[in-house]
Amino acid sequence: MIQYLTTITSCLLFCAHAFAAAAEDGKHLFILSGQSNMTGLNPAISFTPTIETTLGKEHVIVVKDAESGQPISRWYKAWKPVAGTPPPTTTGDLYDRLMVKVKAAIEGKEIKTVTFVWMQGERDAKTGQSAVYEASLKGLLEQLRTDLKRNDIYFVIGRLSDCLLDNAEWMALRKAQVAFAESDPRGAWVDTDDLNDKPGKNGVQINDLHYSAKGYATLGQRFADKALVLINGKPSSLPKP
Repeated sequence: MIQYLTTITSCLLFCAHAFAAAAEDGKHLFILSGQSNMTGLNPAISFTPTIETTLGKEHVIVVKDAESGQPISRWYKAWKPVAGTPPPTTTGDLYDRLMVKVKAAIEGKEIKTVTFVWMQGERDAKTGQSAVYEASLKGLLEQLRTDLKRNDIYFVIGRLSDCLLDNAEWMALRKAQVAFAESDPRGAWVDTDDLNDKPGKNGVQINDLHYSAKGYATLGQRFADKALVLINGKPSSLPKP
């Protein structure tokens, strides 16, 4: 009997260690997408190093695909415009391009967590689509959950900068981004108001549409820190850029 119990205990311990090892071997997937300010972000400068230092290089997969000047309809397939505006000619094609990369990167791998990092919205603000933007974000996230077959996706959104604070559509879209991020315990947003500061004529600072080189490095760090808080409950301990 004692030998039998010892064998059972050994088996249970072996299984427990096997499950623990499998969990540690799982990959953390980060999907980065959006328009020009995501295009300008090089993950290798600050985002990926921050994530890898905390989670381990062998446990991290980063996939980025972005396209400048594009509306959210190029990602969200069921996008509906504000009443009175024409429907888009194309929906979801950039999302499909992104998912080709994602599925190739994760093929045959155990995925522990998924985090979606999104920097987009300038085009929708400029074309008067702020009223449908929050619903579009919800639809895009649900589309991603369905395709990846998991409801536990984390997401981090870069809020539009202070480039056009006197524009009602711009301000409404900023509010929609924050409202969406704060409505979900798996969501977060980052401030970009200080990332686009550039010297203008006669030394007068301008708040540009696009960010400075330092701004993009800071953006990557902020995205990484927010993602790590969602995953681990705390940001990286690395110095800020």
